[in-house]
Amino acid sequence: QVQLVESGGGLVQPGGSLTLSCAASGSFFSINRMGWHRQAPGKERELVAVISSGSGTNYADSVKGRFTISRDNAKNTVNLQMNSLKPEDTAVYYCNGDFVHHSGSRYIVVNYWGQGTQVTVSS
Repeated sequence: QVQLVESGGGLVQPGGSLTLSCAASGSFFSINRMGWHRQAPGKERELVAVISSGSGTNYADSVKGRFTISRDNAKNTVNLQMNSLKPEDTAVYYCNGDFVHHSGSRYIVVNYWGQGTQVTVSS
């Protein structure tokens, strides 16, 4: 019903920058919160940043001041601008979102995930 497709990952040197993008498509009424998570090899998936439908944001302490999350509600996209990248930022980055579906007389919220995009920070 909903597809999330990430793009923009790749290899970057320490101190460099990357911008990840995530585009949502499919059938839904609206989108509530959207966010980015990441999972490094051998580690659990962790929250990186979230943004509400009103563009309120929250960041993991490890990325505050370096990463910026933004969204375009008209295009159903969410971006993650990553600056001053460090080797410890290396991970697969996943986009996710809480999508509202209209079902009969009710509205239900379903969380969807993208397939992930690899970010490698290395010299």
